[in-house]
Amino acid sequence: MGTLNMLGLAKRVGARFLLTSTSEVYGDPLQHPQVETYWGNVNPIGVRSCYDEGKRTAETLTMDYHRGLNLEVRIARIFNTYGPRMCIDDGRVVSNFVAQALRKEPLTVYGDGKQTRSFQYVSDLVEGLMRLMEGDHVGPFNLGNPGEFTMLELAKVVQDTIDPNAKIEFRPNTEDDPHKRKPDISKAKELLGWAPTVSLSDGLPRMVDDFRQRIFGDENDQTGTSSA
Repeated sequence: MGTLNMLGLAKRVGARFLLTSTSEVYGDPLQHPQVETYWGNVNPIGVRSCYDEGKRTAETLTMDYHRGLNLEVRIARIFNTYGPRMCIDDGRVVSNFVAQALRKEPLTVYGDGKQTRSFQYVSDLVEGLMRLMEGDHVGPFNLGNPGEFTMLELAKVVQDTIDPNAKIEFRPNTEDDPHKRKPDISKAKELLGWAPTVSLSDGLPRMVDDFRQRIFGDENDQTGTSSA
C-alpha cells in the first residue's frame, strides 16, 4: 500500500520513483548466482511470504505505472547490507552476531550454518542507488556484493574481529530459509558502471566500532544516571 501511495504521488508531481526491492524476490533460488531475469522460487503461503510477495507485488505495481502511465521508475533489488547506525537488535544476522559478540553472548546460528549470504557495505549500496537514479535504465538491478559467505564463515569473521573466544550456539532453522544467496551484478557493472569496493573484512570493523560505542556508551550513560 505504501508503494501504491507513493506511485500515485510520483504520478501527480511528475517525479522519478525509486523502488528499493530485495533479493528476497528470488525466494529460495534454484539458480545460483541470481540474475535479474530469474523469476524466483517463492512459497506464496509460507511464513516469509508476506515480505517476499509484498516486494514482488511492489515491483509489479511499479512496472504497471511505468508501462501504463509512463511514470519514470527505477528498481533496485538490494542484497544483505550492513554498516554503522543499524538497529542493534533488528534481528538481521550481521547485527545479531556483532551485538552478541560484544555482549559476550553466544552467536546464534540457525540450522547447520552452511546457508550462504552476500554482504555489502552501506556506502557501496548508496553509490549504487545514486547511479541508478541518475542513469537512464529502469532495472531491475541487483545491488549486492558477490562475496559469498556461509553463516559459519560470517561467525568466524565476527569472532576474528571482536572476540576469538566467542561461542557458537546452534538452533533449529527457520521455515523457508533460503539456502543460497549471491547476486550476479553483471548488469549493474555494464549499465551503471557500479561494483562494490568495500570487503567484509574492511567494512565490519567500522560497524563494530559504532555498535561498541552505542552498546557500552548507553550502558555507561545509564550507570551514570542511576548512580547520580
